[in-house]
Amino acid sequence: MLRTMQPGPRARREMLRAMLGAGVGVIVTMGMRVVHAADGAQIAIDNFTFAPQLLQVKAGTTVTWVNRDDIPHSILCPSLNMHSHAMDTNDSFSYTFTKAGVFNYICGIHPHMHGQVVVSA
Repeated sequence: MLRTMQPGPRARREMLRAMLGAGVGVIVTMGMRVVHAADGAQIAIDNFTFAPQLLQVKAGTTVTWVNRDDIPHSILCPSLNMHSHAMDTNDSFSYTFTKAGVFNYICGIHPHMHGQVVVSA
């Protein structure tokens, strides 16, 4: 049976499921893309990943996470005692990084999802 779907995260997941069900192997690279942000920065959540996974900003920068996935996600950063609400599709959460440091975060719902914000003075 042949189906036509609109491009997007749901179509990618359905295609991946079909490929895996057909015994086709999939290789995923785990390289981190570094993004440098000036005034404000945005991290997209899509297909169970953060993009960019590594973000470099200056102290005082507000970072906004936007959920582009079709299931809820949240942001949890233990070193900052920061935890967002559960974000549905197209919901967002913002946090202003006031001090320099390396801040690792995860999805509070799916802890295998992780990212990092590096803040310089």
